[in-house]
Amino acid sequence: MKDDWLLDGRKIPDQAMYYIRKLAVHAIRDNGFSPELIADVFDFSRSAIYDWLESYDKGGYLALESRQAPGAEPVINVLMDAWLKKTVLNSTPVDHGYDTVLWTRDILTELLNKEFGVSVSPVTVGVHLKKMGLTYQKPDYRDEQAKDSDIEFFINEKFPRIQRLADKIGADFGFEDEAGIGVMTRSGKTWGVAGHHPEIPVSMERHGYNMLSIVTPEGIMQYNIVDGKINSDKYIEFLGQIIENRQRPLILMTDHAKFHKSEKVRHFVRANRSKIRVFFLPKRSPKFNPDEQVWNEIKNNKIGKQPIKNKIDLRKRLDSELKSLQENTDRVKSFFNLPDTKYALA
Repeated sequence: MKDDWLLDGRKIPDQAMYYIRKLAVHAIRDNGFSPELIADVFDFSRSAIYDWLESYDKGGYLALESRQAPGAEPVINVLMDAWLKKTVLNSTPVDHGYDTVLWTRDILTELLNKEFGVSVSPVTVGVHLKKMGLTYQKPDYRDEQAKDSDIEFFINEKFPRIQRLADKIGADFGFEDEAGIGVMTRSGKTWGVAGHHPEIPVSMERHGYNMLSIVTPEGIMQYNIVDGKINSDKYIEFLGQIIENRQRPLILMTDHAKFHKSEKVRHFVRANRSKIRVFFLPKRSPKFNPDEQVWNEIKNNKIGKQPIKNKIDLRKRLDSELKSLQENTDRVKSFFNLPDTKYALA
């Protein structure tokens, strides 16, 4: 039984047909074979062969390329494209009655049908999204309880006032934060066979440490590792460590953790007012704290990629990585050059 393409030349791919036409024309025009013979050899009608010859005589071999018939007008027009882009960038599916915050081509296909009465495939929607510069990607999640007005007030009014106070009393700035890290902390990717997740032997011990650190725009970093929960006493101990032997007062910027505002901590700060003042960053806005990058560096770029054996091994590696970062002044300074932390250099 013959294949379909042997019975119907229309089923031969365009690229293959282009070379068949070239071979046929070359055999006739350059080698002197008759059109009738070539029609029999290639199993095409004589009229098709003569059409190829006519095209060649008018435009050469280039004229033998397959020409696709012009398609119908696109179903999704410019107006719909504009609506698609605005919808994706300025809303989530929740705003349109769906129980998800993530856009999919299927959802947008349904909405196009509801909004404009057109029926298109999800693939077509995807093509249009790409043409408009939109791609399918992992989103950054923003705390919905973080108020833009609070952030604007902090950047434009509160922090400039704190800076004026620092100038008045001759104080330095420090940004402080805490984080936990465990033996099971993991980060990064590796290579493996497609469709099969690589397996890596690791320790599954549920042990770890809590850490505190402070960074300054000058690239100075101080830290402490705590075996156990951080409370007011541990925090006061760290504050005492960072103001010890200071030649200038310190203005400390930190978040709204409960122990940061405890009566014990406030009493300590009042008792050491000439050495330290504490102010608070906007609520639920960790990206505005340069010290967050210490934990990104240690957890995601360092410890999370290492073969941690147990809690003792974790402590050794933590000490090593934190000390290494502490000595890398330029790296610490870079934490103040991110889009959300540059305000601290003003």
